[in-house]
Amino acid sequence: MSFLFGSRSSKTFKPKKNIPEGSHQYELLKHAEATLGSGNLRQAVMLPEGEDLNEWIAVNTVDFFNQINMLYGTITEFCTETNCSVMSAGPRYEYHWADGTNIKKPIKCSAPKYIDYLMTWVQDQLDDETLFPSKIGVPFPKNFMSVAKTILKRLFRVYAHIYHQHFDSVMQLQEEAHLNTSFKHFIFFVQEFNLIDRRELAPLHDLIEKLGSKDSRCSKTNLFCLLFFNCFLFFSVNPCDLCYLFIHFICFCFLFRLSCFCLASIVLQCTK
Repeated sequence: MSFLFGSRSSKTFKPKKNIPEGSHQYELLKHAEATLGSGNLRQAVMLPEGEDLNEWIAVNTVDFFNQINMLYGTITEFCTETNCSVMSAGPRYEYHWADGTNIKKPIKCSAPKYIDYLMTWVQDQLDDETLFPSKIGVPFPKNFMSVAKTILKRLFRVYAHIYHQHFDSVMQLQEEAHLNTSFKHFIFFVQEFNLIDRRELAPLHDLIEKLGSKDSRCSKTNLFCLLFFNCFLFFSVNPCDLCYLFIHFICFCFLFRLSCFCLASIVLQCTK
């Protein structure tokens, strides 16, 4: 069954995969949404304490599928057989489709056809209860991680195609902030758990480096601000309050060492 619903001119897809409300995976999804609201994407992708890694990856894979589904749905009128006769991510990267079952030998096809194949295949994997169990107590199969990595690797290609071939259209629709946030979340997640080989990420290498360095600079800036604030408290505290003074001295030493390390890394980056 084709993933696409209705004609190619439809602006949106209908995400079929929904996590059952009331299930543990649903609670994990709500946790992920809540932490995303904090604005700290590095923290949001981390495995919650006491949770199963497979279940966390399953929940987020479903979420990324739905996100990319909606994002691509906004630009389908621009991604046509004529405009995108091959599935590519810039002039250096071209993708041929094979799923190992229905199409065993890679075939060259248009971007809309490739993405139709891809999203249909992903949907079939997510709907397979033996691969993505939604019931409590049902274990994940031994090949789950391998399947999840393949899904995420292929979903990345949709991001890559949108950025390289349709970013002007995204900007016209004023959807670039949504796209950038979604992609940053995706990249931080796959980096956190090493789910996609670096070579597969090459089509968007520069963008990924930019996102990572920007996040790193923000963290270092926050650290320096914290150090400055701690210095202010340390030197303004009453010398008679020895306990308070000792605690701030320890914090000051710790933050100072971290700041020196961050400063050294910034200098190293600037000299490269």
